[in-house]
Amino acid sequence: MGLLMAKCDDPDMGEDPGVAEVVRQLDQACREAGFFDVVSDFVSARSFGRAMVFPTPSLKRFLTHEVFELPYEEKLKIKMTPAAGYRDFVKISQGVPDMHGAIDCYREVRQGMYGELGKVMEGCNQWPVNPSDLKPIMEEYVSLCTELSRKIMRGIALALGRSPNEFEGQRAGDPFWALHILGYPGASKVKNLSGEWISAVPIPGTFVCNIGDMLKIWSNGLYDSTLHHIINSCSRHRVCVAYFYEPNFDVPVEPLDVCVGRTGGTRKFGRAFYGEHLVSKVQTNFVE
Repeated sequence: MGLLMAKCDDPDMGEDPGVAEVVRQLDQACREAGFFDVVSDFVSARSFGRAMVFPTPSLKRFLTHEVFELPYEEKLKIKMTPAAGYRDFVKISQGVPDMHGAIDCYREVRQGMYGELGKVMEGCNQWPVNPSDLKPIMEEYVSLCTELSRKIMRGIALALGRSPNEFEGQRAGDPFWALHILGYPGASKVKNLSGEWISAVPIPGTFVCNIGDMLKIWSNGLYDSTLHHIINSCSRHRVCVAYFYEPNFDVPVEPLDVCVGRTGGTRKFGRAFYGEHLVSKVQTNFVE
């Protein structure tokens, strides 16, 4: 991926033999597995290292772990509610309150920014008072991941037989995003195209990238969105910081003609709107 990252803003990047080989591998991974690993100094060498790579000096613990070690009463101060735009802390475990839960953040939506449809998502992200540097670190992480994702999508555009800027402009030139900080025991598994659940073992210095629902539609199913779940197989507590790179909020998403051609000539999906998809998802998943 390093060569793709280095060449991604070159208008002739698709003509570079090295880039072409990376694109071929990317296409194969997206078609056959639905996920891939990306090594990127672009993000890991920056401030996010303070959150996940290096422990805090005082506690010798990862910064994001501190969030889930807060008293339950502190977490409830940023409790997720519909009034808050479905943002912030939500408890995902059953029984006695414990460390299991999530903080859900989204691109902040101003009043009237996306009309009536976006009204549900209007609001600002809330952050716990402690750890005090969580907010600026996560905001920088989002900024860096957004740029990294844009670069990866330029490679995916080439893999689908389009120009590098296919997923910019009206499609994702003003991308929405989501950030989920999850705390849970166990290990993550993903389902490959053979129907097998395989372990997604974290590799230091890499990002695990999954295909999402919108890319599945754009590719007419050539790239399938990745099913994944958590197996509660051990007592070890894990924190996952999951970033989601999305299209423009109000963009219509439908299969690209080139992808329809590559998948037999029949459109497998109708037109969808990302904003409607997101609103439906957060309202369905939320439990008071």
